[in-house]
This record gives sequence, C-alpha cells and structure tokens, in this order.
Amino acid sequence: MIFVMKKDATDKEIQDVIELIQKYGLKPHLSKGEERTIIGAIGDESKIRNLPFESFPGIENAVPILKPYKLVSRDFQKEDTIIDVEGISIGGKNIVVVAGPCAVENREILFETAREVKEGGARFLRGGAYKPRTSPYTFQGLGEEGLKLLYEAKMEFGLPVITELMDPRDTDLLCKYADIIQIGARNMQNFRLLLEVGKIDKPVILKRGLSSTINELLMAAEYIASEGNKKIILCERGIRTFETATRNTLDLSAIPLIKKLSHLPVFVDPSHGTGHWDLVAPMSLSAIACGADGLMIEVHPQPDKALSDGSQSLKPKKFADLMKKIREIAKLVDRSCE
Repeated sequence: MIFVMKKDATDKEIQDVIELIQKYGLKPHLSKGEERTIIGAIGDESKIRNLPFESFPGIENAVPILKPYKLVSRDFQKEDTIIDVEGISIGGKNIVVVAGPCAVENREILFETAREVKEGGARFLRGGAYKPRTSPYTFQGLGEEGLKLLYEAKMEFGLPVITELMDPRDTDLLCKYADIIQIGARNMQNFRLLLEVGKIDKPVILKRGLSSTINELLMAAEYIASEGNKKIILCERGIRTFETATRNTLDLSAIPLIKKLSHLPVFVDPSHGTGHWDLVAPMSLSAIACGADGLMIEVHPQPDKALSDGSQSLKPKKFADLMKKIREIAKLVDRSCE
C-alpha cells in the first residue's frame, strides 16, 4: 500500500505516518518526488487495510499496490530513477555506454581495451574478474587480481568499473574495487545474493535470467530494493527460446514494457543477446530506438584470441564506428550519448 501525502504535508505528519506503518509491523519506504511525497507500506497490508486513512492529517490518498513488486513499481514512484555514479547520470535523457572485455585476461589487453573504448565514447569499463562459465574447465577469471587490474585501469583512464558478483562472501571485496556491481543472468534468482547487494550503497545492474519473465525480473529487483538499495539498473540480455541461430533471443519489447511498469533504468546487452559480433550494432541501435537507457557492449582488441566470448566481441574500430551511429539515433529520439 502507498500513502500519497498532501503537497503541504509537514515533516511531523510524514513521520507520524511512518510510525503508524511501523506500529503495525510493516516496513515504511519514503519516496520524495518533485510534487509529492509517497510512503510505501511493505508487508501484510491486511493489518492496515481498514484503518480510516482519510482522518490522518497530511494523507491525501491511500492506494493499494496490486502488483507483487512494490518498491520498483511505477505505481510507487512516477518519476524515472536517475542514478549518479561519479558525476555520470544513468537514466533520464542521457544514454550511457558500458564497454570492455568479457573477462579480465591480463593487464596489457585490459589497458589497451580501456584506452580504445574511452576514446570511442564509453563512460564505464566492464570486465569479469569472476566468470560463471557453463564448463568448469574453461577460464574462470583472475579473481582479486582481476579486480585490482580493473581498478588500475579506472585510475589510468577515468572509467568507473562494472564487474560481476557471484558469491555473497565476495561482496566487500568487490565493493572495494568496483563502482557498479553486476548480478548476472544465472544469479538473477539467487535470493541470498540479491538480499546481500540490497544492503550495500552501490548501484547494481541486474540481468534478466535465461528463461525469466519480466515479472520475475522485477520481483528479483524487489528483493534488492526491499533491503534499502534503490540504485538498481535492469538489463535485458536475451532469453532462451527454440531459436538456435543466435546465442539468445534479444527481447527488445521488454524495454518499453519494463519502463511502463517500473521507474528503474533499463540497459541492453546486445553482445550476450545475440552471440554474434555482426549483430551487435543493429541490435544496439534498435535498443536505443526502443528507449534503452544504456548499452553493455563487449570489446576486445583480438577477439579470435579472447579467453571468453570472443565471437560476440567488437574490435575497437567497430566499436568507435558504432558509437557515432548511437549518437545519431539518440538525437532522433530526443536524447544524447555524451
């Protein structure tokens, strides 16, 4: 249930509603918009459903949220969430591009890639230090050594870092080096992990699971938000269908649908979504046209020698060419990519 406060509601009236929610064993969540303050009551709504809300000073309206996800719902917050990471806005008018190798392999390749994507226009550097692979015999990442290399690259090139968290026990370690924590598709419903990142003060990119519905993605985001972390970015990265011509089926219809249902920013990963480097550019441009707030693109200077996902990685020159087209499409939809 959400309580829409009057425009002139005082701080005391807002606090009284918060205490009322707590009194009945529910968890209050405060959201201050440009025009209205909204207080969400998360928990068993039956405990407060029959209270005479109209008699409480400061409350304009009490509205039950029918969707199973509450805090990430557009019903709870009408305005788009905009997340600031070191002066870079995620959400709103600006489109953000994240680029880098699938996995951190060594210092030379990482630094060469970071330099190239920075020159091409990327705002964030991605790279896996811990790699969830289908086979236990393939490259699993460099671990903490990879995190240190990512941090060195950040200091060298001024690109904030995004990397994947797989184990709750590594949360503090990743928070030490990364600016945004990624929860991968295979861990989208790892609820213990979701609750853990819900307790940290770091933005989280939550990737849609291989066979997950949009409702399940939003419920996974709700796990994170329920613990207090509202800095969530949703990422469409393709789902598994009967089609075998591509690695996954990139569901571009998910972008406008999610933005209709939720206030959270939406990214698209066309690299994992297709599995083919020559499909990355058209899917990137289509994603921008569909309303995506950002892209995650894999780039590698020598894709044929990459230890992970070389077939879907762009060479730096191709990435730079794509960035020019992204800026052109962004202007057509009244947005920018700077």
